[in-house]
Amino acid sequence: MSHPQHSILIVGASRGLGHAIAAEFLKKGWKVMGTVRGTARTLLHDLADAHPGRVEIESLDITHPGQIQALRERLAGHLFDILFVNAGTTNPDPTQTIGEVSTEDFVNLMVANALSPMRVVESLAGNVPPDGLIGVMSSGQGSIADNETGQREVYRGSKAALNQLLRSFAARQVGTPRALLAMAPGWVRTELGGPEGRLTIEQSVPSLVEVMLAKRGRPGLEYLDYRGRTVAW
Repeated sequence: MSHPQHSILIVGASRGLGHAIAAEFLKKGWKVMGTVRGTARTLLHDLADAHPGRVEIESLDITHPGQIQALRERLAGHLFDILFVNAGTTNPDPTQTIGEVSTEDFVNLMVANALSPMRVVESLAGNVPPDGLIGVMSSGQGSIADNETGQREVYRGSKAALNQLLRSFAARQVGTPRALLAMAPGWVRTELGGPEGRLTIEQSVPSLVEVMLAKRGRPGLEYLDYRGRTVAW
């Protein structure tokens, strides 16, 4: 008796951690749908060429609500075992304190890192079965309890806001078997993480994916790092 192939929708999969997560799930035999911004060729397109019939690519800029709605309509009736929202950014000068950042940069980062990922979760939650997993890419820097060094203040604030909004969403899911995850991937050397990161993608992502897979059977919200350890809110 054949079993249906597992599938994941990764929002923000064109490069960096999102692309690496897609590649890791493909290694495990899953089907992957990934979103990219715009129409330019990306690393995800290379993955699609290497895995015929197992990668679908959709265009989505999560900061445009109309594009989220259009994707929701295109995916009507389409179910995924996992929805993982990886898309996010940082402000142009992450060294700025909250007193120095411009209103425009502050708003742009909050919209990109907190509001827009949750709009995706709210819009596409119906595409994940009740016993599936919905996750977002948070950051250890989103932890209020662990913040003893400051720095990257606006980025930290945006990820803390994302965590709080996900907790509110989780409060509405109580009593369901749904698993919810805020993931802290570690400081990884990517275009976003920068060259100073302590981890390579190869050190973070395979373990991160194992944490996601293990979380599928555990209902409720957890804030975990790439090794499966609980992060303090």
